[in-house]
Amino acid sequence: MNTRGWIQEEAKSVPVIYEADICVLGGSCTGVFAAVRAARLGASVVIVEKQNSFGGVATSGLVNIWHSLYDTTFEQPIIGGLTAETVARLGKRGAVAEEKKSHSVGYVLNTEELKIELDELITEAGVQPYLHTMFVAPVLEDGELTAILVENKSGRGAIKAGMFIDATGDGDLCARLQLPHTNGDRRQPPTTCAKIGGWGSGRGFDDVTGFNSLQGLDLNKALLQHKAEFDLPEGFGWGRFVPGSKDVYMYAGTRVYHADCQDGLSLTQSEIEGRRQVRAIMDMVRKYGPDNQLTLLSLPSYIGIRETRHIHCAYRLTGTDVLYGVRFQDAIANGSYRVDIHHSDKPGITFQYLNGEQAYVRPGYPVEVGRWREELAEDPTFYQIPYRCLIPGTYTNLLVCGRMIDVDPVAYGAVRVMVNMNQTGEAAGVAAYLALRGERSVSDVDPQELRAVLREGGSIIL
Repeated sequence: MNTRGWIQEEAKSVPVIYEADICVLGGSCTGVFAAVRAARLGASVVIVEKQNSFGGVATSGLVNIWHSLYDTTFEQPIIGGLTAETVARLGKRGAVAEEKKSHSVGYVLNTEELKIELDELITEAGVQPYLHTMFVAPVLEDGELTAILVENKSGRGAIKAGMFIDATGDGDLCARLQLPHTNGDRRQPPTTCAKIGGWGSGRGFDDVTGFNSLQGLDLNKALLQHKAEFDLPEGFGWGRFVPGSKDVYMYAGTRVYHADCQDGLSLTQSEIEGRRQVRAIMDMVRKYGPDNQLTLLSLPSYIGIRETRHIHCAYRLTGTDVLYGVRFQDAIANGSYRVDIHHSDKPGITFQYLNGEQAYVRPGYPVEVGRWREELAEDPTFYQIPYRCLIPGTYTNLLVCGRMIDVDPVAYGAVRVMVNMNQTGEAAGVAAYLALRGERSVSDVDPQELRAVLREGGSIIL
């Protein structure tokens, strides 16, 4: 709420700096994959990203894992497309390590190499990139979305397009259009990651946390024992070594409670608090594990935001849909990652699995194992996301993709991971192309044609 009054901004003419068939707003892997798939089909595409590189949380947020591309039995591949292509491309440079048959991690990435790989994907596809460019506002003409205003070092400008894809994660374009959305009062809290040198060269991973034992210190027990001294909240930590390195570890062990990362001031405070927690954890290790010579090598350019807005779309995916493996005729993405809820009101996380098992994991305490349902004769081995979860309505030329799609809290706990969201980007890019080519609304795109074109482009469609 504004308590300081208002200033009237004078109207002025803004130059059109670019015009394309499709404009993708947001340059995470999800956004990049939307842009590349559309461009490969022949559309002219422009992509706008506020950071200095593409990749979103994977690169700017330092989160260096992608999950399994297989079903829960690790026998049937369920994810292909640009996710599998990017893994293969990174593999040529030793920039990815596979962890087979793991429910926690499928691939560990060198995310600095990923930045360059995404640059190359964009360049090869002929997509026009705008980095260091902030979205300002939508432009409507006779009630139709025709352009967006952006601002960068060159000043303010407009980008015109026939189709728009909101891949901002926070649903910034949709919010400015005042489209209905859910904020939720129990958003999964964000985490600030860090790359730390001197962690050690062992590889004795726990399947969930990935921790390698520090010298003379059990990190989970130490965090629990000394949390008051260092003003550290209980949460959940995990990490992985950077592929090819001997002692550079990506550690995700902070948790910023009560953050609303769609709010400018709250986001600012969250960034500062997340970095403070990283330093506090390292100070604790220096004091109680002095045999470890840790060096802080890198902090993210923005905090790892787990959840903000969910835009209301033609269908809301539910926890029941996910946990029972409901199949959809308009399915455009498959996933097998478990439901994984980082709680906003208590420490630890809750896992729910497609086989009916459940576990509450609170570091330093015994794992609480149970069931969320009784045993079935046959368990589902994957779940699906329908195309309808990407259609916000109201505007005929607007699609959403990424973590802002329409899902309930339980479903979101599973589908939010990058290998799942990447597929929603590819689907949005192809759907925008088909709508443009057929001169029709995104809601009128034939799901079977969409699925067929996705399959032709390398996606696994089941």
